[in-house]
Amino acid sequence: MNILHSSLLALSLSLLSVAAHADVYGYIDANGEAHFSTEKLDKRYQLFARGDQALNAARLLPLTTAEKETPLFRYLSQHPNLKKYEKLLNDAANEFNLDPALLKAVMAAESGFNPNAVSPKGAVGLMQVMPATAERFGLQADRKKTIAQKLTDPRTNIRIGARYLRVLRNMYPNQQHLVLASYNAGEGAVQKYNDAIPPFAETRNYVKLVTQFYKLYQPTSRFADNAVFSNRRSDAKRIHMTIPGRRDSNPAADTSSAYAITSIE
Repeated sequence: MNILHSSLLALSLSLLSVAAHADVYGYIDANGEAHFSTEKLDKRYQLFARGDQALNAARLLPLTTAEKETPLFRYLSQHPNLKKYEKLLNDAANEFNLDPALLKAVMAAESGFNPNAVSPKGAVGLMQVMPATAERFGLQADRKKTIAQKLTDPRTNIRIGARYLRVLRNMYPNQQHLVLASYNAGEGAVQKYNDAIPPFAETRNYVKLVTQFYKLYQPTSRFADNAVFSNRRSDAKRIHMTIPGRRDSNPAADTSSAYAITSIE
């Protein structure tokens, strides 16, 4: 790579990190199922949360009144599994000195609160932990269960996901955008691109989504009773997370397409 090419790449990555904003769109369909995306995929998607700051901003602005007055906000705030796993989330947050809001945001985007979620790449459970990552942190198979099977246990899954986030935070203190990018793409990918968000559509959109969910789960957030989407139910128990650019297990797959994570309770 020549010097000019290298400089242009570094500049483009820098601009990407600074200019990318975390808009999130969503809707609740006629069956009461919630759909979220970082792009307005079609006319059903309405702006749910506007990214007022760049992804590498040190702090986030509070949610606006309009953002709170949607059933999508209430749905994410009051999902039954969020309450069910609240103690496990708080225990893991305390053990690894993490913000519980971060764990909630990652869980929402990774699995839609579904402990049995399995990705095409083999990531398992609430925090979508890869078996290789779990093994790295000491989880071992035995005669009764494989590592993947053990990762379906919410306590085990949340704790390992939190431990990995703590390792990443130690690598990138006060740079949550890089922590999230590393959780999605691997720390090696972030290091390869000179400690910047890699130029992968999936990773950029993942950071956007989790950044907004993190803002939602901050203690200052309040549940709202008004429904902007008043013609839709807000008591859904299924979440569809569509992250444009998400790659499946086939290296030759078209990475411009969206891959939906579905959570079924």
